[in-house]
Amino acid sequence: MDEYTLLGRTGLRVSPLCLGAMTFGNGEGWLAGEHEARKIFDGYLEAGGNFIDTANIYANGESEEMLGRFLASSGRREQVVLASKFSLNTAPGDPNAGGNGRNAIYRALDASLKRLRTDYLDLYWLHAWDTITPIEEVVETLDDLVRSGKIRYVGLSDVPAWIMARAQTYAELRGRTRVAALQVEYSLLDRTVEIEHTGACSELGLGICAWGPLGAGLLTGKYRQVGRAPKGRIAKDERIKNRMLTERNLEIVEVVAAVAAELGRPPAQVALNWVTQQREVSSTIIGATQLEQLEENLAALNFTIPDEFMRQLDEISRPLKGRLYDFFEPPFQQRIHGAKVSRKRGRPT
Repeated sequence: MDEYTLLGRTGLRVSPLCLGAMTFGNGEGWLAGEHEARKIFDGYLEAGGNFIDTANIYANGESEEMLGRFLASSGRREQVVLASKFSLNTAPGDPNAGGNGRNAIYRALDASLKRLRTDYLDLYWLHAWDTITPIEEVVETLDDLVRSGKIRYVGLSDVPAWIMARAQTYAELRGRTRVAALQVEYSLLDRTVEIEHTGACSELGLGICAWGPLGAGLLTGKYRQVGRAPKGRIAKDERIKNRMLTERNLEIVEVVAAVAAELGRPPAQVALNWVTQQREVSSTIIGATQLEQLEENLAALNFTIPDEFMRQLDEISRPLKGRLYDFFEPPFQQRIHGAKVSRKRGRPT
């Protein structure tokens, strides 16, 4: 990872693969304990990675606490683009311990900074739209935090495209801190983001940080039967199992596996490589519970998928759109313009 990308329309340089620290924590299942998490952290930095993503809710705060210890002992805080998130409630029964209001944001940030042993975050994400807080309040609050020096860049995660557009337009109109990036699920199994969000990001200057690029592990090729998950995270969550182990998804998995076999690569590397090649993606978030998993994921950058195979992957995974979107496709647009018209035009700097 000796090449870096710009995060949206900013000057912040980030690795094309971001280390997601959701798996850092003490416990059973898919969490990496302190010893293994430290090996993953060190391995990522040694490979040239500089972008680490966590959240106040991950492992009930243990993810941030571990990262705080790792960063402090490594002496490399200034080299790391450190990101965390707010939104989810950290004290059930207290309605102001979660959500996207000004009070909740200040409380969440102060607690995160303490756990992370730092006095600023390079990037602070709204974790998810809470459906009630005016986006103007969010933009103003985050702008205040940028001006105070506690955060340096602002991001939105898991929000509707219209909320993202309203936030960016308001920030530009009022001279507030612009939104740098959008974090959203994006994989060969879920390309919903292409229906509205990718176009909005291109127009508004946001980079995309893709989470879930392996489709909850389905794109590793471990699961090949509808509704049947004998092991792993999918097996432990009935909701995820019912959503992921569908006939359509398994058809996609088979094509990914076939392409991987042709290239002599694991299916997970092919799936990750595909996401990193998408135009609006600035960085793709990877997680690991073992150092070997990290090393395999990082190797996804070491090859190029030939155009023929990219077309196969694109075709099998094409997102299903409603009737409305037919009006924006070339056949109907030609009826509007009377001829083929290029969509290319200058972009504001």
